[in-house]
Amino acid sequence: MHPILTDRRRRSVRVVSVRWRRRLIFLFGGIAVGGSAVALAKLADWAQIGFALLLSQSRYASLLVTPLGFALSVFLARRFFPNSQGSGIPQAIAARQLTDHTARSRLVSLRIAVGKVLLTLLGLLCGASAGREGPTVQIGASVMFALGRMSPRRQPGLILAGAAAGVAAAFNTPLAGIVFGIEEMSRAFETRTSSLVIGAVIAAGLTSLALVGNYDYFGSSSTMLRNGTDWLAVPLCGIAGGLAGGAFSRLLIEVARGLPGRLGPLTKQHPLPFAAACGLGVALCGLASGDTVYGTGYDQVKSALVSNTPLAWDFGLLKFVATALSAVSGIPGGIFAPSLAVGAGIGTNVAHLFSGAPLGAFMLLGMVSYFAGVVQAPITSFVIVTEMTNNHAMVVPLMASALIAQATSRLICPEGIYHALARGFLRANSTDAAASPAPSGAQRT
Repeated sequence: MHPILTDRRRRSVRVVSVRWRRRLIFLFGGIAVGGSAVALAKLADWAQIGFALLLSQSRYASLLVTPLGFALSVFLARRFFPNSQGSGIPQAIAARQLTDHTARSRLVSLRIAVGKVLLTLLGLLCGASAGREGPTVQIGASVMFALGRMSPRRQPGLILAGAAAGVAAAFNTPLAGIVFGIEEMSRAFETRTSSLVIGAVIAAGLTSLALVGNYDYFGSSSTMLRNGTDWLAVPLCGIAGGLAGGAFSRLLIEVARGLPGRLGPLTKQHPLPFAAACGLGVALCGLASGDTVYGTGYDQVKSALVSNTPLAWDFGLLKFVATALSAVSGIPGGIFAPSLAVGAGIGTNVAHLFSGAPLGAFMLLGMVSYFAGVVQAPITSFVIVTEMTNNHAMVVPLMASALIAQATSRLICPEGIYHALARGFLRANSTDAAASPAPSGAQRT
């Protein structure tokens, strides 16, 4: 055979091999992320059941267990799993912007993924008002990043794919996972890796379906607005949710940057007592609410939607405070599900202003509005709620409410919470990388 033809054939085989290896990494990564999300979901449910059993023995046990659990979680996070605190989404965003491989590994790695699982479960086991969905994003990004090290070439889009697959598998919302990847993680549609990212999301979604079956996160809802008067709830929920969501985001950002006066340095110098104080605040909120604001808030919201029963008038406020305290304490845990619970409380309160209002529809408007106010990602907000409730009749009012909430939130907090917090991780972990030049051909992943 002619030597030129032989060289061409070898090059063709090499190119095809690299392409298929790249596709298989995304495929198997999606499966691994889906399995991890399902495992965390099951373990999180058991952790919350364990805390409920404790409360059944004594409601006041939370006054001791929750502060000690918060302090222990912060100690373990700082000592053994640095950069695992909070939801994990800012870390994944920051990792995509870094170009140094070592700097990225400080934000997304299998070590951090393991710590994220253990400490998220610890938080729920001691009553934190936190979710598992944000941690699933960092876990997914870490799994994908670790698999990428098996490839001889750097694979663009791995962290993005892991994060999107994490959202898709955590909520059983594949479309929301893709939208989250575009709107929040990358804020752009990257044509080079779009098909691979979608493939990873599909693989994660199918894995979740295979393990737990097809389900709607908050059950199937057919509720809708009835007439012109009900539509007044769209701007009301949008403004109320946007103001509350913006205030929540502004609080977390200011605490992360350092509070003014003596309080800021004290919280930084004494993180364990500060975490314990936050835990005590959460316990007090739990006692005031009748033990309803602990955990993710999933059971309370689903029960209210399915039974068309209003939440307590103070549920949204107490859940807001408990979630804020959990988030600023420094323990690993997300704000997705708790934010939706706060929004459901806001929607319930707005419904009291309308005679015979369709409670479920108002709760959905509140959920979308508050969540859009917190994350300032309106498309992700209404898509994720639509998929979680399988309610397509509410798409237009949910979309309008989300846009109003985003605009209102920006009056209080000019930037989205995840990207604002990501800058802190970016500065902290790019210091060492700046000392040495980035390798040639470094890409965003």
